[in-house]
Amino acid sequence: MIWRALADLVVMLHFGFVLFVAVGGLLVLRHRRAVWVHLPAALWGAAIEFGGWTCPLTPLEKSLRAAGHAAGYEGGFIEHYIVAVLYPSGLTRPLQLMLGAAVVVSNLVFYWLAFRRRPAVQSSVPSAF
Repeated sequence: MIWRALADLVVMLHFGFVLFVAVGGLLVLRHRRAVWVHLPAALWGAAIEFGGWTCPLTPLEKSLRAAGHAAGYEGGFIEHYIVAVLYPSGLTRPLQLMLGAAVVVSNLVFYWLAFRRRPAVQSSVPSAF
């Protein structure tokens, strides 16, 4: 029972991380300093996606399930939990690259909006100088 709970916790953390990578740029729009947390996470997520690698959380979850004598699954976290819902036919490499590119482009747009130069705000108080 404890192994399943730990595996489920890893899944929730993993899903939260994927969500943060995908749309964390929106948080940067509100709080610019969030870029220091989001940018490394987004770079890591992009590297995993474009490199075709497996996130270390996936084998951790699988090993916790195996320790609890639960059935594991083939493939990675995104294929099993996310793509299985969104794309029933499965994740292909071109689709994986397209999803990764969409995440990168959307976050670049969020960053551009957050850090573009804004015109100076005119003060309503007249200057003495």
